[in-house]
Amino acid sequence: MPKLMRSPPLNRSQSMSDMDEACAGSSTGLVLEDINVTQRDSKRRRLSDTPKEYEQEDFRTIIREELRNMLHSLQSQQNTRLDALEQRITEIKTQDTEMSKINPTLIEIKKTTSSIESTVSRTKNICILTLEQRIEDIQREERKTNVEIKNVPKLAEETSETLLGLVTSLAKTVGCKVDEGHIKDIYRIKGKKVSIYLNANTPIVVEISSTILKTNLMNMCKAFNRKSKQKLCAKHLGLRSNEDTPIYVSEQLTTKGARLYFLARELAKSKTFKYCWTAYGRVYLRKHDASPIITVRSEAQINSLLQKA
Repeated sequence: MPKLMRSPPLNRSQSMSDMDEACAGSSTGLVLEDINVTQRDSKRRRLSDTPKEYEQEDFRTIIREELRNMLHSLQSQQNTRLDALEQRITEIKTQDTEMSKINPTLIEIKKTTSSIESTVSRTKNICILTLEQRIEDIQREERKTNVEIKNVPKLAEETSETLLGLVTSLAKTVGCKVDEGHIKDIYRIKGKKVSIYLNANTPIVVEISSTILKTNLMNMCKAFNRKSKQKLCAKHLGLRSNEDTPIYVSEQLTTKGARLYFLARELAKSKTFKYCWTAYGRVYLRKHDASPIITVRSEAQINSLLQKA
């Protein structure tokens, strides 16, 4: 068997030196190599390849972008509305300024219109009262010679001749000379078209030829009632039925005059006035013998006299 030869032992210090040099040389080469290396920017990793913290950061970024866009849109809408509102306020201020200039003129026109309306209303009322008074005067003038005989029993067959006979009998009873030639017309007022008034004793109207004769007839009728124990009744007109029916002789009043006479008599009944009478279609009141005579012209006047009493 051949004899094996062993390698000669190395010098330890020399070996270590060689290794150091090798390491030094290797290190130098690595440093130089690292200096020449150019680093590239890392690409954005996909969400599937990134860690959890990177996913959350990207989600926040998206939310921020969405909120920023929403806020920007809302701000734009708000600015548009504010601009329109500001424009409207400006228009209102302009209109208010114009109205403030027109307002005094409108107030003056309103005052003038109100004054004109008040004047027209007063004039209208005055005209109406004037016309009513004129009509009243005309009607009073037409009736100044008329006499009414009230509550005369109605005859079965009544004509102008029978009524004329009743009036002449009345004149003879009181002692007043009234002939058929003194009577211009005579008639009984028609009753209302209601069954209870059809057979009522409506007044008989006698149109006499003169006011003087009418006044004499009325005065003699009043004197007869004062002197006679039995006042005028149906038998004094020559009637043979319902002889004791009382009758009343008075001058014919207008509708307004009759109303005033009724109210005046009610006032006299309250013992405020002692006398109440009519003459030539007018109504008169008197408190006592020494007081002045009051001519009644309206219902308002009667109410005023009643309040003063």
